[in-house]
Amino acid sequence: MSAIAAATPHSLSFSLRLPSSLSRSRSFPQTGYLRASARRLISTRVGNSSVVTGEEASTSSSLQAPLSFNMTERTGSVKQQLASLVKSSLQATFPDLSDVEPQVAVSAKFGDYQCNNAMGLWSKIKGSGTDFKNPISVGEGLAKNLPQSEIIESTSVARPGFVNINLSNNWISKRIKDMLVDGIQTWAPILSVKKAVVDFSSPNIAKEMHVGHLRSTIIGDTLARMFEFSDVEVLRRNHVGDWGTQFGMLIEYLFEQFPTWEDVGNQAIGDLQEFYKASKKRFDDDASFKERAQQAVVKLQGGEAKYRAAWQKICEISRSEFDLVYKRLNVSLEERGESFYNPYIPDTIKELTDKGLVEESDGARVIFLEGFNIPLIIVKSDGGYNYASTDLTALRYRLQVEQAEWIIYVTDVGQQQHFDMFFSAARKAGWLPPAKEKKFPRVSHVGFGLVLGSDGKRFRTRSSEVVRLVELLDEAKTRSKAELIQRLENNGTIGDWTDEELDKTAEAVGYGAVKYADLKNNRLTNYTFSFDQMLKNQGNTAVYLEYAHARICSIVKKSNKDISTLQQTGTITLDHPDERVLALHLIQFAEVVEEACNNLLPNVLCEYLYNLSEIFNQFYTNCRVIESPEETSRLLLCQATAIVMRQCFVLLGITPVFKL
Repeated sequence: MSAIAAATPHSLSFSLRLPSSLSRSRSFPQTGYLRASARRLISTRVGNSSVVTGEEASTSSSLQAPLSFNMTERTGSVKQQLASLVKSSLQATFPDLSDVEPQVAVSAKFGDYQCNNAMGLWSKIKGSGTDFKNPISVGEGLAKNLPQSEIIESTSVARPGFVNINLSNNWISKRIKDMLVDGIQTWAPILSVKKAVVDFSSPNIAKEMHVGHLRSTIIGDTLARMFEFSDVEVLRRNHVGDWGTQFGMLIEYLFEQFPTWEDVGNQAIGDLQEFYKASKKRFDDDASFKERAQQAVVKLQGGEAKYRAAWQKICEISRSEFDLVYKRLNVSLEERGESFYNPYIPDTIKELTDKGLVEESDGARVIFLEGFNIPLIIVKSDGGYNYASTDLTALRYRLQVEQAEWIIYVTDVGQQQHFDMFFSAARKAGWLPPAKEKKFPRVSHVGFGLVLGSDGKRFRTRSSEVVRLVELLDEAKTRSKAELIQRLENNGTIGDWTDEELDKTAEAVGYGAVKYADLKNNRLTNYTFSFDQMLKNQGNTAVYLEYAHARICSIVKKSNKDISTLQQTGTITLDHPDERVLALHLIQFAEVVEEACNNLLPNVLCEYLYNLSEIFNQFYTNCRVIESPEETSRLLLCQATAIVMRQCFVLLGITPVFKL
């Protein structure tokens, strides 16, 4: 597995050689060829799971709902629109300070939003003969020069210079109504990036996925979904470990145990995890077997058909196992493993050498980097390649061929130094701008902490084995279904549910509970895995949020009103304070997604979703909906809340349920 991995440190180093058919150094293909190739390789079928295998890629997808339906022009988030107004005021008030960027934030006290520029501006102009006397007067000048806009109802200035902005109720109502008519896609944020690579999951071929891969897969999928919703072209990359010396061990063991393995097929390998353990034990214990395994690597790398066929079979079986997990998690990926980039490694090494970056050290070829005590080894002393070789080549390919502006790697925090070093080498090579410039193209390592058990140690089974991910997800569904059936039997409504409804709801809630329990935490922290906690129907859990969403759907249904007609013809009024609080939170959805994308923090969206459910509860407690004089308006607020909640679920990779 490359450094672009899921959760555990690499235990096997490897030297890379290619079969003769692939061993020649290759220059990168033209972009047009790449796009055509990608179209051929990607296969997605809604409601099914498919895998495309071959020399270049494998794609897994399952029940991947489209994230956008309406291409109506977006206006940007509320914060973006206010920032545009503040920018105009800055230019009018301080025409000589053209480099000042607007500072707009949600206000906690005196307004809906506030502009925080006054204090910084005062430090720039103080003592320069300006007519402004203090930060308060600067704030007053900024407030005065704000352009006329239907967005703003009023402004005020508070010490030491905050410009408080109150939004117009009519504008808030109109923004919600426009979303109800034109679709939630119109609330997608406008990001500066247009094309991104999200590199996540990345298990090892011949090893089963386990709970250690859970965080990379869940976090990476959510980041990809948020960027896709924001109209960013996302390349979902699964950088699997599909090449290396371990394949010699596996192939030789396969030949030894099943001389006619081609006839036996998949049954020859059976449980791939057990097969790997058995071959590894044989490799460690038997010197003769170890020698034959090493010779098998040479034959595989030399392109011998028999060995290459066995390698392909092992990869095929692994992909089938991975797809079981991806199907449960409803995650789609395009496989671009280590073997894909290997033909391009020599050309990458040559470019780095030609730029004078590569030096010899103890027989290895290395790059010395400022700020690090050790060099980055890119060619080992035996002439073999390593993770840095592959990762630098993959990065170069993504920049030069795929023309990505932002490459995001989702792995555990333990690999931070590796990423820091090869990012530094890429900057030294001139592939990336200096980190302090905050320009595109850019790279980011999205680190995450460990999944812990109730004992505070790495999550394992009672037999100290790493927990298999398929088994973990199946148990979540089983527990969810048992609790659902028990509740329905207790309240006498079990007869209203079909077996299919029970199964699909248990699946949505169970898998969603696992995902949300991970995503609601700051990704940098460790979190304790507990079925009991994540399946609670109270507090900040997916189960509670699913109940909240189903309850809103029930309110709309019980009104016996045609909500689709109301969305087109009804109007929204915000006369009650709790109506306005709910409406204001709803229209902040876009900037929350924007923040989550820019900072690569899914927990920001989770916090927004939970707060939305709590704010709605307050609204529903104090504002009667059905058969009230404001019924139409309040039903539209209910519907808008349900739509935003559903979109949050979709971005988090959780299937919303409509009854519970």
